[in-house]
Amino acid sequence: MVKLATKLYSFEEYLTYDDGTDNKYELVNGELKVMPTASGFHALILHFIFKMLEQEIERIKQQWKVMPGIVGVRTAKTKSRIPDLVILSESQCQEIREMTTAVLESPPLLAVEIVSPGNADDDYRYKRSEYAVREIPEYWIIDPDAKKVSILLLVSGFYEATEFTEEQEIKSELFPDLKLSIKQIFEV
Repeated sequence: MVKLATKLYSFEEYLTYDDGTDNKYELVNGELKVMPTASGFHALILHFIFKMLEQEIERIKQQWKVMPGIVGVRTAKTKSRIPDLVILSESQCQEIREMTTAVLESPPLLAVEIVSPGNADDDYRYKRSEYAVREIPEYWIIDPDAKKVSILLLVSGFYEATEFTEEQEIKSELFPDLKLSIKQIFEV
């Protein structure tokens, strides 16, 4: 069996890549990786978390923005990820105004990933190490199958994780007064 060579893309080629479809791609070691379409439950969780974070940002009167799956984060020379949600600082909001493709070179304040079935390694292993290297200070992993949320805080270059389940309220460093229980998230 002959294996065809996979085309490797530079970061600059990735930024301008357009195959004429509505597919979204991440760049992983130079290879384009199509992002799967979200399940209905995934989409409902995403919408709920988006609303909760947006309301909390308004309540604490910050000039941050919640961006749902449309802003990428460059995690290495030939890697770029598109988290389910990111929180942008005021200066990052200004930066993306000038970008033709919204991919951050600086770390967002928060990245949120919702685990897709059969894709847990991406969120728990690969993105975890990439986001730590990129120095994203807080990273949430929302796992619908396990019915848990992991909040990872960057400490000395590595993430320390706390898992929340059942009726527990999550504890976020970025949003210390946020009232959000695991039950609320998974009963959307």
